[in-house]
Amino acid sequence: MVRRVSPLFVVLSPALLAAALSGCSLPAKPQRPAWRTQAENACLAERRVQPSAYVQIANEMDGPGICGLTRPFKVTALQGGAVAFNAKATLNCSMVAELDQWLADVVQPAALARFGQNVAQINSMGSYACRGMNNQSNAPLSEHSFGNALDIGGFVLADGRPISIVRDWTHGDLETRAFLMDVHGGSCQHFSTVLAPGSNPFHYNHIHVDLALHGRGGKHICKPVPHEIAAPTVSLLLATKGPAPVDDDDSDTGEAPPRAAFEGAGARETTLGAYDAPPLPPRRDVYNGDPTSSVSARSSR
Repeated sequence: MVRRVSPLFVVLSPALLAAALSGCSLPAKPQRPAWRTQAENACLAERRVQPSAYVQIANEMDGPGICGLTRPFKVTALQGGAVAFNAKATLNCSMVAELDQWLADVVQPAALARFGQNVAQINSMGSYACRGMNNQSNAPLSEHSFGNALDIGGFVLADGRPISIVRDWTHGDLETRAFLMDVHGGSCQHFSTVLAPGSNPFHYNHIHVDLALHGRGGKHICKPVPHEIAAPTVSLLLATKGPAPVDDDDSDTGEAPPRAAFEGAGARETTLGAYDAPPLPPRRDVYNGDPTSSVSARSSR
């Protein structure tokens, strides 16, 4: 005769259950540095970005790992819809605001001066993506992992003419090359990291811009070193958001201390070097009538 044993059910109190599980708790999920969320919230509180049909707030993006954004923006165009993206970009608030200002301060004046027309489209090669720097799996996380970067592959002018960085950076006509040099030099006044063709092998076909915080000193990375188009080696007043740009690094860890996010702006005078390329034509700035100036000083803000 087979004896049947009834199953035993034990009901544990919440306190006993917690004690039983305390020795085998699951590892905690990695958390994004708090300063990143603080920076997003500060940008929104200051209303630096106005949501519209082209710039829309999306739901929080959380993970994998510490990747993501608290208040991401989905962007199809900037400048009130006047400058479209070839593909929807996912960016944080500060990047949206700075890109919009960069278009107004740098890109459109350069396009008018070189071509007599505006830029109508930015050809993006990537915005938000949870990945290592330079797409290397064993590298520290890229600023793309936090919507804090954009890769720019080129532009389209109002008349439909495409400008490709991989082609026109070195093989474009003189005015097109000069336009890209104007854009690159002006980008270094707006972003803390600017990597263009010639900076390293990974950036041969695009310009990478981001707002990374490079340590407590707030250093800037701008490669290759920009130069004044009309005179290859000149002294310019560059408005920067921290100490002088440096060229001893070509990437960042994306883990700078939070207090650097809100440091004030400053300006300095610096001597810029020349590119290893034939001389480019002087820029005829339509807004100030000065044929010898290709980069205007920008007041800090």
